[in-house]
Amino acid sequence: MKAIVRDRYGLPDVLRVGEVDYPIPGDHQVVVKVLAASLNTADLDHLRGLPRIARLGTGLRRPKTNRVGLDVAGRVEAVGRGVTGLRPGDEVWADLFAFGHGAFAEYVCAAENAFAPKPDSTTFEEAATVPHSGVLALQGLRGKGPIRSGEKVLINGAGGCVGPFAVQIAKSFGAEVTGVDHTEKLDLLRAIGADHVIDYTREDFTRNGQRYDVLLDIAANRSILHYLRSLSPNGRYVLVARSLGGFVQALFLGALMSLIGSKRMGVFMWMPNRRQDLAQLRELLEAGSVKPLIDRFYRLEEVPQALRYLEEGRARGKLIVIP
Repeated sequence: MKAIVRDRYGLPDVLRVGEVDYPIPGDHQVVVKVLAASLNTADLDHLRGLPRIARLGTGLRRPKTNRVGLDVAGRVEAVGRGVTGLRPGDEVWADLFAFGHGAFAEYVCAAENAFAPKPDSTTFEEAATVPHSGVLALQGLRGKGPIRSGEKVLINGAGGCVGPFAVQIAKSFGAEVTGVDHTEKLDLLRAIGADHVIDYTREDFTRNGQRYDVLLDIAANRSILHYLRSLSPNGRYVLVARSLGGFVQALFLGALMSLIGSKRMGVFMWMPNRRQDLAQLRELLEAGSVKPLIDRFYRLEEVPQALRYLEEGRARGKLIVIP
């Protein structure tokens, strides 16, 4: 079978289409035919081995696994002898972050508990956009407490992979949502329900005098101290950390700020592929409260091109790979 593989860390150019063995499931594993996969910013980090401390788990000099790709939606092809909850023909979705990656392939094999039932109301392409970015958005929004109806929520970096889910989920909770991104993405944010939009190339939202009950920082482009003046007296700031430095700063400096005042600041404990969160996202999708955004489709051999496009920050929705 065909799969995207790599032998070293680096830019998308290190990727190639390779012929790999068709997977044979172990006792508690299933083989899924990949009908759609989607790209995430985390795929770029995994490709480069970033943050570098992550290489303690992924391989210090060379990656332990040559496979890439997190989000997958497909149909169960084969099951191991110990599998009880799935059978051939079942439609499933998953974030393979904790299961060896490998979504950019014709088939993928992972533990049974990696996969959850795909929402009936979504196509495979739509379903493939959700497990990684949707769960990050959901967990980030409630990282310092649940969103209450009527609260003002600002999402910094609202037009990327995670942001559109965060905008729609916050709206489903009854929040008044402000989305921050660059000029080209403001219409998209309005279209998915943002009550207000801010063009960061023209306005610094930390200096406009507005206060927010919840600030979800996906862009992570400045010190968390800059956000203090944007929070209401009992506001909550949550960072979706991409760098070790940002994570450490938010963890310790955020804890200090939370101790000396009424504002709560910091990171959240990300739990990838959490079944309860996938179930909640499934309900939101089936209710029409969350609608996946898809920008472009790519063939398997076009994954390097797709990753370069994602890295440029021009994508208006998720990028889908159809093996």
